[in-house]
Amino acid sequence: MGVADTLMIEHRLQQADIALLVPALRAHVQAGGNVAASCSAVFVLQAANLLAGRCVTTSWWLAPLLQQWAPECQVDADRMVILDPPLITAGAALGHSDLMLHLLRSRFSPALADAVARALLIDGRQLQSPFMVPAMMAQGNELIAQLTAHIEASLPATISVSTLASDFGLSERTLSRHIHKAIGYSPLRLIQRVQVNKARELLANSKYSIDTIAEHVGYRDATSLRRLMKKMLNTTPRQLR
Repeated sequence: MGVADTLMIEHRLQQADIALLVPALRAHVQAGGNVAASCSAVFVLQAANLLAGRCVTTSWWLAPLLQQWAPECQVDADRMVILDPPLITAGAALGHSDLMLHLLRSRFSPALADAVARALLIDGRQLQSPFMVPAMMAQGNELIAQLTAHIEASLPATISVSTLASDFGLSERTLSRHIHKAIGYSPLRLIQRVQVNKARELLANSKYSIDTIAEHVGYRDATSLRRLMKKMLNTTPRQLR
């Protein structure tokens, strides 16, 4: 749909062409057809009531919103392309390129998909997770922006969930509820995401050793940071540098 925030999505879904498309999509699926959508276009599938019981993805910063609108499905923002017949969904912005390669690979041949990928200089991305920024996922949620800034300002000290809640005058349960509603994270995962993002920034923009970067983001040794980056980003510090 070419839109990137809540108000734009709501407005776009009310347009006449979408009103015509929604029943056509339903009829196509009922007739045994498949549907592919990437980025904000996945919200059209939601409007057509096609997401129930499915696992889907969308642009990572829109994933919390889609999950709120379609609680009956599972939104996995980490993955770039998800096949859950009859739906094939893809992630953010250029995720449509990954969706195209998936369709070429599954409907024609892996060799053709690989040839097109090489011609277009598209690498073998499978995850959106390395690119996620919590404050952007929150879609302007002031609390998440403040929490993110507070966690980063606390580095190299690692702030605990209980301390984070106390600093904002909240119980741990209330803090957890606010964070999960806004971005689908637990408080601990938010803290770890800020640490990983800071580490990734230092890897890209400094000549610090991995051990020094680990200390800057609150880890006593590089092994723990490597383990976290592998878990959250499916990559290593060396690959990011």
